[in-house]
Amino acid sequence: MPSHGHRRRIKLLLFLSVFSLLFSAASAASAVLGIDLGTEYIKAALVKPGIPLEIVLTKDSKRKEAAAIAFKPLKSKAHTSDSDAFPERLYGGDAVALSARFPGDVYSNLKPLLGATVKRNEAAAHFGSWRPDLKIAEDKERGTVGFRSESFTDKEELFTVEELLAMQLQNVRNNAEVFAGKGSTIRDVVMSIPVFYTAEEKRAVEAAVDLAGLRLLSMMSDGLSIGLNYATSRTFPVPKDGIKPEYHLVYDMGAGSTTATVLKFQGKNVKDVGKFNKTVQDVQVMGVGWDRTLGGDAFNVLILEEMISKFVDIPHLKTLGVTATHIKKDGRTLAKLWKEAERMRQVLSANSDTSASFEGLFYEDVNFKYKLSRSEFESLAARYMERVRYPIARAVASAKLELSEIESIILHGGAVRTPFVQKELEAIAGNPDKVRTNVNSDEAACFGAAFNAAGISTSFRVKEIRTSDVAAHAAVISWVSEGKEKQQKLFQPTSQVGAEKQVPFKITQDFSFSLYQQVSEGVESSRDIPVSRIETQNLTASVKELTEKYGCSVADITTSFSIRLSAFDGLPEVTRGSVSCEVVDLKKGDFVGNVKGLFGFGSKKGDQEPIDGEAGASKSEADFSSSALSATKSISESKVPKTTDIKGADKAKDKKETATIYIRYTMNVTGLPQISSAELQRMKDRMASFDASDRSRKLREEALNTLEGYTYKARDLIEDEGFIAASTDKQRSEIEDKFKAASEWLYGDGADANREALKARLKELRDLVDPISRRKEEASKRPGEVKMLQETLEQTKGLIEMVKKESEKAAEAAAAMAASSSSSKVSPQTTSELPSVSEDAFAGLDGDPSTPAPTASSTKAPEVPMYTVEDFADLSQTHESVKIWLDNKLTEQGKLSPSDDPVILSSEIAAKSKELNKVVMNVLSRKMQIPPIVKSSSKSKTSKTKTHKQSKSSASIPSVSSTSSSSVEASSATATATGAIHADMPVEPVAPDVQDGSRPEDDTVVKDEL
Repeated sequence: MPSHGHRRRIKLLLFLSVFSLLFSAASAASAVLGIDLGTEYIKAALVKPGIPLEIVLTKDSKRKEAAAIAFKPLKSKAHTSDSDAFPERLYGGDAVALSARFPGDVYSNLKPLLGATVKRNEAAAHFGSWRPDLKIAEDKERGTVGFRSESFTDKEELFTVEELLAMQLQNVRNNAEVFAGKGSTIRDVVMSIPVFYTAEEKRAVEAAVDLAGLRLLSMMSDGLSIGLNYATSRTFPVPKDGIKPEYHLVYDMGAGSTTATVLKFQGKNVKDVGKFNKTVQDVQVMGVGWDRTLGGDAFNVLILEEMISKFVDIPHLKTLGVTATHIKKDGRTLAKLWKEAERMRQVLSANSDTSASFEGLFYEDVNFKYKLSRSEFESLAARYMERVRYPIARAVASAKLELSEIESIILHGGAVRTPFVQKELEAIAGNPDKVRTNVNSDEAACFGAAFNAAGISTSFRVKEIRTSDVAAHAAVISWVSEGKEKQQKLFQPTSQVGAEKQVPFKITQDFSFSLYQQVSEGVESSRDIPVSRIETQNLTASVKELTEKYGCSVADITTSFSIRLSAFDGLPEVTRGSVSCEVVDLKKGDFVGNVKGLFGFGSKKGDQEPIDGEAGASKSEADFSSSALSATKSISESKVPKTTDIKGADKAKDKKETATIYIRYTMNVTGLPQISSAELQRMKDRMASFDASDRSRKLREEALNTLEGYTYKARDLIEDEGFIAASTDKQRSEIEDKFKAASEWLYGDGADANREALKARLKELRDLVDPISRRKEEASKRPGEVKMLQETLEQTKGLIEMVKKESEKAAEAAAAMAASSSSSKVSPQTTSELPSVSEDAFAGLDGDPSTPAPTASSTKAPEVPMYTVEDFADLSQTHESVKIWLDNKLTEQGKLSPSDDPVILSSEIAAKSKELNKVVMNVLSRKMQIPPIVKSSSKSKTSKTKTHKQSKSSASIPSVSSTSSSSVEASSATATATGAIHADMPVEPVAPDVQDGSRPEDDTVVKDEL
């Protein structure tokens, strides 16, 4: 049985192992992502234990991934039924690089198409005008934008924008899991999206995230994400004693759109645990403005149109009648021109002029060179100057502030680097110092989203920063009453997300109402986007119950619904509905109720009060199930008697109470049809087939690279001297022919061979080369192993001679011991009892150091030999067998040529060496285990310290008065047994001394020692 300490160590190891496993699983599960969904680029930041807020790198170690995906076509058209024949998917820069070769299968900058329809949205037409080779089609069920891939047959289902975006998000997730480390799994994500996104666009993002296998924790606007990142490294004071909040404006101009967000930063005192308060940072969106189409792409179009106009002016093209329309219909030409237009715009941000050269452009292979200066570019963009100002003016106006109250303009986005944009912003601010670049203009949004994700997750503890976004679009409610359609605005564009309102209705029968987003389109025009439709289930029955059970009048019954802006996506949603009326003496005649009221049971005291002037803030209430049906009675505060006298309980007869029944209702999503469950599953299955095809392709590429590398390796082997010695001319000739044929096959029919064919070809070559390579390797290793074994045999031979002498001594000692035992005469009393201890044997334990210890007669024990006859037999037999084996094998090997397979392997020689060494170590270890010889001291022990040490020694026993040989044998046997016991015991704390009849804690240890 293991000792106590050993068991404790085992338990500790088990606990640490389980804790390590749990910690690893928790670490893998707790990783979260923040993703900035940009038009041109997608950026992601990871938060994981040990990785605080790090940018997720692409497979090329870049900090941002181009928002593009491409299908690299195969020789034949693919179909979903054949998952092995799926085209290869490329992402980011690899996809963009294919745009000139396969313009009909590269899908980039898809963000403006989220939630867009083919017929009712200008985004689809604008997108297709600059990508003529893309086959845009309409989804039959939803009317949204879809694409037909040239890599698939015409019968293949459309690729929706959500599905293509899901593939890009899946790629981001894979990169994040690689970055997080082996075994990491990431599911949770917060998306940073434009503030102007409508319900249709937000639901498209949500669908894409779900298809990618991620769980959306929340969506937040880009401006708030940037503001949150700005606040993580700063502390703002609480507004009091003349201190005001700080107002900053985030100006974000990306590739596809521009937004301006006014943010308020301040400290805020809130309730903490118990009676304590704490100060947290508060970031609140006050106003927003935007331009949906102003950005880097719009500037690229300016340069692109100028380039086309210059290109068609070439005399050769004029004679052919080529116009700008012809150029815009050629996808390959447009892809080349677009790429250069974007590069030139970026170069002009730091240089005064730039140029681009093209060779073999258009069908006639025309060479074209184009130059552009910064002044010429700014002249082209003159009409956009006013549009740069508009988002700021709208944001400041909606925040009800003056531009002078804005402390700084924080820049974000790639297009803000355009010189004329910065000049306009400095002119708006009135002071160039107000225009600041104190956040990372590319990564601040994804950092803020990742920080928010970590705050939502329960696995992280972050700096407490409270955020509040705005709806950006007004929310209205519409219903029909008395045959007339009525509409009421519930929330303004600047209403804070999470705000809740009670909406009363004078309707007592089951009815329905709808919620809409009111999206402005221009200065005075707007359109309503349906969000949801709510239908009551039990309103009529509930009204009947109130009238019959509580005697309510129909005219006094009120129907109301609680509607709030969801903290998840900012869309209006219904939280609960109820029907109620006021009644008098609702508890009259209820004896139990009167007794409870008399003694004050159920009274509500000590309600917490808001602090710092927050009494006007709305208080959240507990959520109620829409299917729950219950009646509650709440006392109207205006009718409650002010007296607290128990005798005044009779006055409660005139109080009014409210009878309430909660309404069951259904809420259905309206507007743009959602993707059906069957369609979602079909998309997931197709994405899974893509994944399987990608894995299969990766394995095939590995097999191809291995085979190709092996053919190059063979060329070097054939010229190697060792390889030549281990092979025949015929074998080398055959190998050379096989490898030559394999190389030709690789660059011919083998270029499209599947993985199995490549593996088969590689096996055929290895079957020829590997035996020769093994012979070569054995020829180099064998001499060293043989020499090492021969040296070991020689050393063992010397050890055998020594052991032989020691074993002979052991035999002589045993014979002498037997003779001595037979000649001795032992009395019966001596042989039947243990040697008696002298009365004065423990005299040294009384604490008097002067008391002499008893004297025992001296007894000389026989010398114990180090080795035995058995040791000699083990060594000699093993040595002889190994030597004979080696000699025989070497004789056989000497008869073979270097090109023959060896009969003795280096691994076999090493095994024999190990076998011999094991026997030697066993013999040597027995010597170390021999206990010391016990010799009784003839001198008296006068020191208490020496006596104490002697009592602790595991190899000594108390002195005895008898000097017989039996006593010596008993002493030796006891010492030997004790030594064996202690040799096998684990390390334990030393047991306390036995003094004054006290008993140590562990009897077992003392028993073993005595």
